[in-house]
Amino acid sequence: MSAQGMLKVGLVLFSAVMLGACTGAPRVTQDPAPVPVVLPSTTVKIDETAMLPLLGYFQLLLRMTPQELARERTMLTTIPQTPATQLRMSMLQGLSRAPADLTRAQSLLDALLKSTDPAAVSLFPLARLLSSQYNERQKNQMQNEKLVAQSEQLGQQLKESLRRSAELQEKIDALATIELSLPVRSPPAVPGVVR
Repeated sequence: MSAQGMLKVGLVLFSAVMLGACTGAPRVTQDPAPVPVVLPSTTVKIDETAMLPLLGYFQLLLRMTPQELARERTMLTTIPQTPATQLRMSMLQGLSRAPADLTRAQSLLDALLKSTDPAAVSLFPLARLLSSQYNERQKNQMQNEKLVAQSEQLGQQLKESLRRSAELQEKIDALATIELSLPVRSPPAVPGVVR
C-alpha cells in the first residue's frame, strides 16, 4: 500500500474513533435512593358514594332561582349540622357573588377538613376541591379589585392630563393671538446698504 493510501486509511480510522468518542453514553448521576416514609398506621376509608348525592345537589343548586336559593339556605340552617349539611351550606354560599359569603363558605370547608368524624373524612376530596376553587375565586376577586382601583386611578390621571393639555393649548393659542396682533417691525438698517 502506498503512503497516500495508508494516510487515507489512518484518517478514516482517526475520524471513526473521534466520532465514536462524541457519541459515547452520557454519564448519569443517580440521586441517592429515596428514603421510605413511614406513616402512622391510621388507615382512613373514604366512602366515595357519600360524595355522589352532594354532586347532584350542587347541580340542583345551579338551576335554582335566587328565591329558591334563599329558601334552601333557610332550610339548611334549620336541620341538624352534619358534615354533609356543612358541605351543602358551603356550596350554597359559594354560589353567592358576595365576598362575605365566599369567606363563610371557605370557613365551613376549613372546619370540615379539620374534623375527624368518619362522615366528614369521606367528604374530604370534595371539600378540598371546593376549597381550592373558592381560594382561587378569592384571589381573582382581590386581583379584580386591584385592577379596578388601578383603572380608576389611571382614569383620573388621564382626566388631569387632558385638562393640563387643554390649558396649555389655550395658553399657546393666546400667545399666537398676541403675536399676530403685534405690529410688524421693519428690519433694522444695515450701514452701507442702500435701499
